Amino acid sequence: MRPAATAHIAALILVASLILTACQHHPEATADARLHQLYDSEWQWRQAEFADSDDERRGIEDHLPKMDPSTQQARLQYWQDVLARLKAIPRAALSPAEQLNYDIYLPQIQTLVSSQRFRDFEMPANSDSAFWTDLGYTARRPFRTLDDYRHWIAQMRDLPRYFREQQQQMRAGLARGFTPPRVTLQGRDSSFRAVIDAAAEATFFYVPFTTLSGIDPAEKERLRHEAIAAIREAVQPAYVELARFWHDEYLPGTRTTIAASDLPDGEAYYRAKIREFTTLDMDPAAIHAFGLAEVARLHQQMIAAMQETGFKGDFPAFLHLLRTDPRFAAKTPEELLMRAAWIAKRFDAKASLYFGQLPRARFAIRPVPDELAPFYTAGRGGPGVYLLNTYDLPSRPLYNLPALTLHESAPGHAFQIPIAAEHKDQPAFRQHTYISAYGEGWALYCETLGVEMGMYETPYERFGMLGYQIWRAARLVVDTGVHSRGWTREQAIGYLLQYTALPPHEVETEVDRYIAWPAQALSYYLGETEILKLRAHAEQALGARFNIRAFHDTVLELGSVPLPVLSARIDRFIAAGGTGPYPDSE
Repeated sequence: MRPAATAHIAALILVASLILTACQHHPEATADARLHQLYDSEWQWRQAEFADSDDERRGIEDHLPKMDPSTQQARLQYWQDVLARLKAIPRAALSPAEQLNYDIYLPQIQTLVSSQRFRDFEMPANSDSAFWTDLGYTARRPFRTLDDYRHWIAQMRDLPRYFREQQQQMRAGLARGFTPPRVTLQGRDSSFRAVIDAAAEATFFYVPFTTLSGIDPAEKERLRHEAIAAIREAVQPAYVELARFWHDEYLPGTRTTIAASDLPDGEAYYRAKIREFTTLDMDPAAIHAFGLAEVARLHQQMIAAMQETGFKGDFPAFLHLLRTDPRFAAKTPEELLMRAAWIAKRFDAKASLYFGQLPRARFAIRPVPDELAPFYTAGRGGPGVYLLNTYDLPSRPLYNLPALTLHESAPGHAFQIPIAAEHKDQPAFRQHTYISAYGEGWALYCETLGVEMGMYETPYERFGMLGYQIWRAARLVVDTGVHSRGWTREQAIGYLLQYTALPPHEVETEVDRYIAWPAQALSYYLGETEILKLRAHAEQALGARFNIRAFHDTVLELGSVPLPVLSARIDRFIAAGGTGPYPDSE
């Protein structure tokens, strides 16, 4: 062997020896590297596997996800392997930063494994959302490059295959009784007709091609021609086939029961959903009892707010007034949108008093798309957008609008989610995932924060805020009542009508959502309760050192996390003397 080669090998051996020695002295280095490699590679795989990702930093994909049985089995096996490798990493050997990542990542993978084991993919449609309506969110994403438009056309061409695979899974669900309750699906076919009966240019699939900013004029014409052809030749025929399957096969075969406990292995399924959406392992009976107590407490506060308005009648009469008096309804969709915009701008004037770190991103206020509006919630927010439902204006009372806006826009979802995405030093699995107990708990907390911020200017608006609080507390009662205690749909509707001021149309759409989406409704109030409890603990422990800006920044800098992780972070916040994560917090 030549001397140079011998020297090279000797150098490699020396480097390996030094690395081994370093790892022996710093075992957290090897554990950190193993964890980092695991969650990075799994996240990249997940993004490639689910081509309909809502991470807007990635361009529009040129295909839709595979949904066939072999792919679903492969996903289960992959995540089971990830879980085994994750549990093989000793948590105690990790650095503090990676211990935090471990505590967030482990339940995320456990949830993915659980979902695959229960075969949630066999029920890809419910009263609130469906795989065919979810495509509308992609169509309304920002399209920034020529490839985005070309890829969207390719997606449309891929849609017939995607729909057939989804229908294959729905047939498997039918065969074992794993379907949404039939009562919650009535009329949901209107979203089919919005595509089937419209001109190609009038469907949401064509929305990206209405502007085509920065595209050469000749290329614009070519893209528009190809898009119209794809809608006519691929999209609309696929919807026709889906509608036929829905009416002739699926809807008649769906179950007539409504409880999650009536599904295959239903009790275990409901407990798994409680863990998924609340990040807590709580007994349904305990949740139900807590909900009853909170509804009773909030009801007394609502009566006090009612009396503050000067109303002389009883509570049912006041609810009737709120549901029927035209002064509480916007006259036009534009009025509702403009009032929401004014509320959002009023918050802007107060933001720096309550938050040290403000998001760079802005959000638009837009009406819910027509094809979704009849069955959509009053509003929904996220990065870049606050969707406001302008359908059936009497069902969108103005006294609820301040609480709704704080929840869905800023400082709620359109505030918290962008802040999470701005933490580039955090792993992608933390930046771009959403845990309902944290996200919805935070947004509901923002509604109560509105009292401190002076956002409720009339007793009616304060009543609206309390109405939204009791609505979320009542969800604890209704969700557990339906899914574990044998409640009927009528019983659930009656309970909400008795204790909330929600209009009947909204009550029915909400109850159908809770029936079709077990345990999701529990995340709001349980999440808010935890944040309020942590704030009270910090205020008591820190006394005069408590700083609201530092507390809020500490809650938000984590991103979306399980509630036990948030609790541990606030303990560290208190131990550090209430110091926030940013200089501007103080």
